[in-house]
Amino acid sequence: MRRATANRILLGLVGLLLLALGLAVLIGSSDLQTHWDFRLPPAWPFSGPKDVLLTNHDRTLYTSDDWWWPVGIAFLSVMLLASLIWLLAQLRTGRLRQLRIDTEDEQGALIRGQALERVLTDEAEAYDGVEWAGATILERDGAPRARLVLGLAPHATPRDVVAGLDDEVLANARTSAALRELPAEVRLRAVRHRARRVS
Repeated sequence: MRRATANRILLGLVGLLLLALGLAVLIGSSDLQTHWDFRLPPAWPFSGPKDVLLTNHDRTLYTSDDWWWPVGIAFLSVMLLASLIWLLAQLRTGRLRQLRIDTEDEQGALIRGQALERVLTDEAEAYDGVEWAGATILERDGAPRARLVLGLAPHATPRDVVAGLDDEVLANARTSAALRELPAEVRLRAVRHRARRVS
């Protein structure tokens, strides 16, 4: 949870930085301050369409030094590699793709994680006191874990619902998938119904 929050904050900061840079370039290159008659702050990086990101002096300042190109290329390569690793880490959801079941015939069987999620969702929604449900099967340290989000009906008792889910829904999942254990994290949400006027 903390990792996801940190990723969102970091992505938000990077997005704001890129947005600010893009707006600075757009305003300067389009010469909007002249067309819309407003002034830019003195520290604004681009004040007109002829401005450049790097002047000739900036671009050629260190090119005569032997260390400049290797260091520059190495820095950009590390930044590119770190960005790709971070992007791939965001694409990994941690969801279980498939689960091998021991059928005791030396062959085994594979069950898709999405199929197990659908079964858990359907059985949880059919349980008394649950109006809607969502299930995700994650893989942690090579073992499956379940994450359930349940919308509770007004008459439901959270303790009874959680105990019943463990005794019935999760027990059925453990049995059907031949699992010794299936740790689960259950999040409960209260379902709010709109008040209706009765005449």
